[in-house]
Amino acid sequence: MRSPLQLLSRTVGEPIRHWVLNAFPRDRASGIDYDQPLGDPGLFDPTGATWRIHADFPGMLAGGLAALTLQTLHPRALAAVWDHSSFRHDLLGRLRRTTAFVGGTTYAPQAQAKAMIERVRQIHARIAGFDQYGQPYRADDPDLLTWVHVTEACSFLQGYRRYSHIRLPPGAADQYYDEVRRIAEALGARGVPASEQAVAAYFQRILPELAFTERSREVLELLSQVRLPVPAAGLSRDLFLHAGAALLPAWALPLLQRTPWQQRQARLAAHALWSIAPAFRSALRDGIASRACERAGLQPSALTRWD
Repeated sequence: MRSPLQLLSRTVGEPIRHWVLNAFPRDRASGIDYDQPLGDPGLFDPTGATWRIHADFPGMLAGGLAALTLQTLHPRALAAVWDHSSFRHDLLGRLRRTTAFVGGTTYAPQAQAKAMIERVRQIHARIAGFDQYGQPYRADDPDLLTWVHVTEACSFLQGYRRYSHIRLPPGAADQYYDEVRRIAEALGARGVPASEQAVAAYFQRILPELAFTERSREVLELLSQVRLPVPAAGLSRDLFLHAGAALLPAWALPLLQRTPWQQRQARLAAHALWSIAPAFRSALRDGIASRACERAGLQPSALTRWD
């Protein structure tokens, strides 16, 4: 007899698949071939932590929104986005490009993943300016690259823990941080923490540099209004935004001025997303993670268990 979660997955699987592919369409124009060459593992060990954690769509989307929220707290990192990004009129496009970069560097064959990193390095090298306090910034500043990476990695990991329905074994979190720092270092980051304890210490060290400014507030307001090209767009957006807010670390809540009502919304959304998360995994079985598994000679089911 099927469990209630299995029945739910079968009932809503096709609508969820339609939702995801409309919100984050598979970009054939990117030129990435996730199927060839056979045996190419890409930048990571396919049996490691990164392939498993990044295969969980609800945790990754909620985690990505949590990371964007945290990133608004660093004035120099935010200034680079404020001055040089298309976020004001194409925030969805920015979200899609970030999603494509994470997916590509995780699952693409090695040469193509390295090419993606090099393209981003070239873009970063052209971005510089001054933040709202007159402090200079460069998008290729190693310290800013570390900040962006750590907020993303921490949020993705928390998203997996919260929504994947799969328990992390001992040591898996440290393995994940140690693996994904390679991407940050390839982009030019330095001093990238490689364990859960090191990440916690990093946040404590950087806390005095952070601030919730009017720019932070404006970016988050735009994020709260982003329109996804899907049915029930507002409801879908709010579910993931609030579920992402549920992943924010405790130290960030007062800094972001999160109200008790907002925190309650986050808890309710987290429960709702946890309930439907298995349907996402069932609906997206032919995604790039599964294709990469087949290229590397693995069964896609390997991503749903820790041996």
